[in-house]
Amino acid sequence: MALKAVLFDLDDTLLWDERSVREAFEATCRSAAEWYPDIKPEELEASVRKEARALYEGYETYPFTQMIGINPFEGLWANFTEGEHDSFRKLQALAPGYRKEAWTRGLKGIGIEDAGLGAELAERFPRERRARPIVYEETFEVLDSLKGKVKLLLLTNGSPDLQQEKLAGFPELAAYFDHILISGTFGEGKPAVTIFNHAAGLLEIDPAEGLMVGDKLTTDIKGSAAIGMKNVWINSHGAEITGDVTPTYEIGRLRELLPIVESLL
Repeated sequence: MALKAVLFDLDDTLLWDERSVREAFEATCRSAAEWYPDIKPEELEASVRKEARALYEGYETYPFTQMIGINPFEGLWANFTEGEHDSFRKLQALAPGYRKEAWTRGLKGIGIEDAGLGAELAERFPRERRARPIVYEETFEVLDSLKGKVKLLLLTNGSPDLQQEKLAGFPELAAYFDHILISGTFGEGKPAVTIFNHAAGLLEIDPAEGLMVGDKLTTDIKGSAAIGMKNVWINSHGAEITGDVTPTYEIGRLRELLPIVESLL
């Protein structure tokens, strides 16, 4: 079947979320040296990441965040003000304490017991992350090339308010898509076949007429393959394929998608 639609992941596919988070951590951890000059920012970051993950996995909301696809570091700056599921209200209530505890424990992990500084850094990190919306340089080039040739759908895991906030960082981005589907709004995230089937229904295509583009084998590639949809894995770090998930196509950068699409039209 000829290609009729391309589905895109958002984080680390169109937006460079990994870099935004890394730079926000670096800036926040550097700022801690204003209180304690001997702090090594990279050690504090590693400690906070470790403690944040451990805390996050201990909450009763963890199975829900796994299903929706919300990672611990998004929890360090998300507000969770939207989404109909009761778990979003629990996350909204947990978030301020989670942020403070993660940074306070992170400091303790490098030998500094200072809850006041933990609270300060907990508020600093969201500001630093929000100041860093970063898009890949070829994102708009690729979308410009595809717009009008095929239908376009954005399929992203995450909290509705946070994903919308990321999109708002580049107001022109949303207009490229015929549909935007966020797991937190739908009620289930990638790789669930339900959300992929729903996306195909919105596009009014057979799964074989779609092409999923994303950076994660375990969500974007696994889920699309499960419904018989071709896919493109963006392997920007040169990772090895592990497990039984094999992409239809593999590329290193987003612009390498264009010749693949042309061959399928």
